[in-house]
Amino acid sequence: MSSENGGSGRTGGGAQGAAPPEQLALIRETVRKAGTPRAKPRTWRGAALAGHLPVARVLVDKGVLHLDRYFDYAVPEELDADAQPGVRVRVRFGAGRHRVREGRREGGGLIDGFLIERLAESDYSGPLAALAQVVSPEPVLSEELLGLARAVADRYAGSLADVLQLAVPPRSARAERRPSPDPAPPPPAPEPGSWGRYEQGPAFLRSLATGGAPRAVWNALPGPLWSEELARAVAATLASGRGALVVLPDGRTVARVDAALTELLGKGRHAVLTADAGPEKRYAQWLAVRRGSVRAVIGTRAAMFAPVQDLGLVALWDDGDDSHSEQHAPQPHAREVLLLRAAQDKCGFLLGGWSCTVEAAQLVETGWAGPLAPGRDRVRATAPLVRTVGDGDLARDEAARAARLPSLAWQAVREGLRHGPVLVQVPRRGYVPRMACAGCRTPARCRHCSGPMEAPGAGDLRCGWCGRHEESGWHCPECGGFRLRAQVVGARRTAEELGRAFPAVPVRTSGREHVLDTVPAGPALVVSTPGAEPVAEGGYAAALLLDGWAMLSRPDLRAGEDALRRWIGAAALVRPQTEGGTVVVVAEPTLRPVQALVRWDPVGHAVRELGERAELGFPPVSRMAAVSGPGEAVAGFLRATGLPGEAEVLGPVPLPVTPVGRPRRPGGPPPGDHWERALIRVPPGRGAALTAALKSAQAARTARAGDEPVWVRIDPPDIG
Repeated sequence: MSSENGGSGRTGGGAQGAAPPEQLALIRETVRKAGTPRAKPRTWRGAALAGHLPVARVLVDKGVLHLDRYFDYAVPEELDADAQPGVRVRVRFGAGRHRVREGRREGGGLIDGFLIERLAESDYSGPLAALAQVVSPEPVLSEELLGLARAVADRYAGSLADVLQLAVPPRSARAERRPSPDPAPPPPAPEPGSWGRYEQGPAFLRSLATGGAPRAVWNALPGPLWSEELARAVAATLASGRGALVVLPDGRTVARVDAALTELLGKGRHAVLTADAGPEKRYAQWLAVRRGSVRAVIGTRAAMFAPVQDLGLVALWDDGDDSHSEQHAPQPHAREVLLLRAAQDKCGFLLGGWSCTVEAAQLVETGWAGPLAPGRDRVRATAPLVRTVGDGDLARDEAARAARLPSLAWQAVREGLRHGPVLVQVPRRGYVPRMACAGCRTPARCRHCSGPMEAPGAGDLRCGWCGRHEESGWHCPECGGFRLRAQVVGARRTAEELGRAFPAVPVRTSGREHVLDTVPAGPALVVSTPGAEPVAEGGYAAALLLDGWAMLSRPDLRAGEDALRRWIGAAALVRPQTEGGTVVVVAEPTLRPVQALVRWDPVGHAVRELGERAELGFPPVSRMAAVSGPGEAVAGFLRATGLPGEAEVLGPVPLPVTPVGRPRRPGGPPPGDHWERALIRVPPGRGAALTAALKSAQAARTARAGDEPVWVRIDPPDIG
């Protein structure tokens, strides 16, 4: 055995079954005289090269930016047939020029990669290493997927290898050996159905069914029909002989669209790509799409790269959901990826949701997409009645001072329980309430570490970070007040209090630890955190949106937009006003997001937000990047980066210290470390120049040993 294959060429002395030296010598001589390579499949020493296109251009699976390029390798003759563009390969990487033997570079570690193209000759002047192995002859990387991955890498200042790790799932040999089913013929064009509720809905479906590429921002009506409407849009695209891709925020919404598509088209007409399916099943579904056996795909954010052939429609539901933002480098957002696909494939685009983000409003304002919205009469007929409880109401309400809920909320619960389940949305999970000043609502902070103060029991006040108890009397640093109130009470404690108030009614909770999908139509109290609300059979009779001011007071640019999105997401599950559906929101009624909820006008709210951000130069009107890390590292990075002349640097400013023992957020400082963050913004049209400059500077930094790393994030979701 060659030593390059990990063997020493020796057998252990006295080992049972060891061959005698004469036999080993005979074996070595036989191998030496044979015409086959002796180092197969690692170095292919002495192997003849392919007669046609003997050079393979390979993308190695190295996510570091200074290696974000292709490398040339020689193609052995025995790998000629399988070494086709798009297949997975293994190559030797890291050998220097001095490791050359018989005109072939050797050494280095084995690493995975993708074969990009075959060439007649290389523009590299030195000797080439040989391809070590073709992992599988299955072509998994098409030219279209490669082009999309390169565009995403450039958009987010990342490496192509990192994007392909998100785009191409891990290989399963058993899934590859199984043949994919034959493609089904196109279905007939569907009837408009509930799309008739929208002014341009039937025309949108007709355009898809006849091969058009309409682009629309869809403001969906409340209720459960949105999944059926998405299914009809997919069916209309399939009727034109093209493919469709739908990206959804979580597995629960995927299951609803899956059921709607199965009911409309039957089984086997679409693929479902989610992490819950398991690696083998998910890879088998992905291969069916890649081979053209299935033309329709639905899934979570990983499905945004699905290799749908002849793409006719890309659709995204609820683009404001945090789940659409990938947490792995380079952290692309599903909306931006689908926008790139729509432009690259010249296909239809549908951005839908009950609410409306500022980015969606910008697509309509710029004319890139058209509005797909219902008339106001239709909105009033399907939306529930929304009532508000503000500070003035709470001050006059004696019951609200001593109880968890104001009187109006209690009345809505009692009336709703007569006709069905009642939803209670609480902004925070858990039990222990966070405390704030009763007068000005300034959050109560620890005097030692500035952590949030909590009240596990009556008269007990302690820090949620360091655990210190407040020995002396607390007072507010803003107004000097001495009285405290619960800032946000967790879902479990709310459920406990409601259970005592309504002992004959079952109380169910839905949150991070246990998320319910559906609840029956009978009377029940359902306490849920935002985004985890289960669907009630026949709709909820009423809904309470508690502690609204806690969501609105977050120090973030998107606080109002996110609060409105979460409120509308819960209120859309309530029955229409004509059927007695009522929503009570505990928030100041004069605030813009609250008024938008009362009028059920998320589009108007997004348009006004967009206008204000345009005046202030904030995203999405401008392009922004965040650079975070240790203070000296951030300062050095900014000095070394050749930013565009129009770039404006905001900061750096200190980031909150992650408490020891708490999990580290992606891009956040390690627990206990002190980091700083700088924001860089450029005007419209200069985003590509900004990302190119940041990527170049980051590549130079990673190539130098000893430099402290910095974290670069394009389009940071949280900019304060």
